[in-house]
Amino acid sequence: MTYDEALEYIHGIYWRGSKLGLSRTEEILELLGNPQKQLKFVHVAGTNGKGSTCAMLASIFRKAGYKTGLYISPYIVRFNERMQFNGEPISDDELAEITEYVSIFAESMKDKPTEFELVTAIGMEFFKRKNCDIVILETGLGGELDSTNVIDVPEAAVITAIDIDHIKELGGTIESVASAKAGIIKKGGDVVSYGNNSVASTVFARKCQEMDANLIEANFEKLNIKDSTIDGAIFDYSVEDTIYENVHIPLPGTYQVYNCALVLTVIEVLKKRFTLDKESVITGIADVKWPGRFEVLRRNPIFIADGGHNPHGIQGTADSIRHHFQNRKIIAIMGVMGDKDVSPMLDILAPLVKSAYTVKPNNPRAMDPEVLAEYFRNRGIRATACNEIEQGVAAALKEANADDIICALGSFYMYGDIAAAVDKLSN
Repeated sequence: MTYDEALEYIHGIYWRGSKLGLSRTEEILELLGNPQKQLKFVHVAGTNGKGSTCAMLASIFRKAGYKTGLYISPYIVRFNERMQFNGEPISDDELAEITEYVSIFAESMKDKPTEFELVTAIGMEFFKRKNCDIVILETGLGGELDSTNVIDVPEAAVITAIDIDHIKELGGTIESVASAKAGIIKKGGDVVSYGNNSVASTVFARKCQEMDANLIEANFEKLNIKDSTIDGAIFDYSVEDTIYENVHIPLPGTYQVYNCALVLTVIEVLKKRFTLDKESVITGIADVKWPGRFEVLRRNPIFIADGGHNPHGIQGTADSIRHHFQNRKIIAIMGVMGDKDVSPMLDILAPLVKSAYTVKPNNPRAMDPEVLAEYFRNRGIRATACNEIEQGVAAALKEANADDIICALGSFYMYGDIAAAVDKLSN
């Protein structure tokens, strides 16, 4: 296979149907010789903050000298980002070679794998070949029935902030969402949770008791934020007997400090099994890069890209705008998936928006821009539906003065097109 043929094969799998359960993932991994059983994992589930949490953990492990795998979804710009080794995405040649190898086993199965199940198998084979010391493994959707949940007891199971999302798959209550995420908790394991929701916390505590697992929650009362600007934040945090002072995180979203406190709590658990000295932890956090999370793409005017795509995520974006820009109103560029409940998101965002340009993210599930524009207009906000993402970026930049703020948000699927348009139109 060539690289293009590999991508065509991967993306072509979806039409073969899908069903709940882990049986197909288990079968294809069994055919591959169970590469996942030769690896160690930190397994990360949750509604928001999974990607940032994974990026911080991976950066810390790299700084500590470990051969580090990172598995994420969705990708931001290029498919290869889905599986990384020591901070570098899988190469085109490696992806083509491993996909061709895995396809032989996939084609032999009576009940063929779905796209995500196939990609998970490719990722496990890749990490095994790289002889990873640790793999930071992000769930795709939910937890219990997510194909990543075929692993044995991880070094730590991490559950980030919980909110309502993916209602069709996970249910419309915090309890149902938390129950799905709690599926990554395994017998006798260590579990670290964000602890932002009492209902979710009750679900996790009950599950840990059932599984004889050890539960620790991040304690934000131990967090002291010293400085927070558009260039990042400086804070102190203490966990167990360790005091982290003057930690610098270069991600400007105000929510990232809390994600980082969760990461430091996880590190304290992992120190029982890995050598993670304080210097590696602090420098790992200082060096973390994670695009599309309240990322400043340009200045004069400031242009921010944020992947917030549910009420909790949009609330984090709104809080960051208020903190950094003192309630100044933004020019919004927004695109969302058609299955999202847009009203709660716009109820949060609307007070901060003076005008909006609606676009269609690069995904067949994306909402029609005209439909989204009408949601804005119903809230008294001038909104223009755009045929192309570049058209929306160009219109926002034309409207903006040098001291304005433009914010593109609503879906990670449009980040690559947004970033490319900003780069093109800023030169």
